[in-house]
Amino acid sequence: MSQISIKNAKKIFDETVVIPDLNVSIPEGSLFTLLGPSGCGKTTLLRMIAGFNSIEGGDFFFNENRINDQDPSRRNIGMVFQNYAIFPHLSVRENVEFGLKQRKLKKDEVRSRAEKYLRLIQMEEYMDRKPEQLSGGQQQRVALARALAINPDVLLMDEPLSNLDAKLRIDMRQAIREIQREVGITTVYVTHDQEEAMAISDQIAVMKGGVIQQVGKPKELYHRPANEFVATFIGRTNMLDAELDMVNGVPVITFENGYSLPMPKLTHIEPQNVRISIRPEDFNRVESVEETFGAVIKDSIYLGLNTEYMVELSNGKFIQVTEESSFDEDLNAGDIVNFKINPNKINVYNSEGTINLTEVR
Repeated sequence: MSQISIKNAKKIFDETVVIPDLNVSIPEGSLFTLLGPSGCGKTTLLRMIAGFNSIEGGDFFFNENRINDQDPSRRNIGMVFQNYAIFPHLSVRENVEFGLKQRKLKKDEVRSRAEKYLRLIQMEEYMDRKPEQLSGGQQQRVALARALAINPDVLLMDEPLSNLDAKLRIDMRQAIREIQREVGITTVYVTHDQEEAMAISDQIAVMKGGVIQQVGKPKELYHRPANEFVATFIGRTNMLDAELDMVNGVPVITFENGYSLPMPKLTHIEPQNVRISIRPEDFNRVESVEETFGAVIKDSIYLGLNTEYMVELSNGKFIQVTEESSFDEDLNAGDIVNFKINPNKINVYNSEGTINLTEVR
């Protein structure tokens, strides 16, 4: 296992700076996810760690070992790709044995180690089958076993579940999480799927334009996103304009529709225009019309456990609200509803959405 340290990384493609100056530390034994939209630089960074892409600046370390100029074959990494990349003419066992044979291990050790990892991924009963006889999820398990069998210091996974259907993705992400915990290997995982990242990761680095916007545990990113981009990329949220003022010595946020909300935790912040992030589940419907956030139901989607509502505020803005579904009660288009907001659940940003004022001290 290795701790991965990346300092001032820079990547240039055809005179275009893709990663300008990136710093990150990936703890030993953790499952660390690079998350972001297409083109944000996450796969580029993974390939720099692997040695498949050149490094135009900065330093990459596995523990104290600087790997910038090391050949990929000498970095002792395991790699799992999006398209499985297992050999169609070899059996499951032969696929897992392939990397071990390349290392010139004894025949008995090759077989015992291959069978160990086939048991770990629960594929031992399929070891004599060819890939064409396996499902997509089973083929990806074989690719994972092959990567782990060589005992790498680092496991790199590039969008490994994107070719699977929805149910298989859920099953496989659980399997990857369990196997990673059992083996304890430092794993860097690339995905654009925020739900997938939230489900499996110890830590997540959210990327945009080659820059890491925030690194944190899934709960931290969801409840205290560092900026508006992270707030809107991790889960769903409503972004609303408001003003922050002092009223009788108490900070108060006033929304465009006139609703005011005391925010005593913001006493350290100067009055200014702000952007407010409110998750759909953080609107609490109440009967009272006094000091509430009034709105009109425009549409609804029943999703079993929860029902999602599209509602219109008095100023014409639309927001999303999520409530636990009720068998006895249905809200219909045109119904007037009133909400209260928990000030501890919302996030307050500067007018550009770049700084979370809730976290500034």
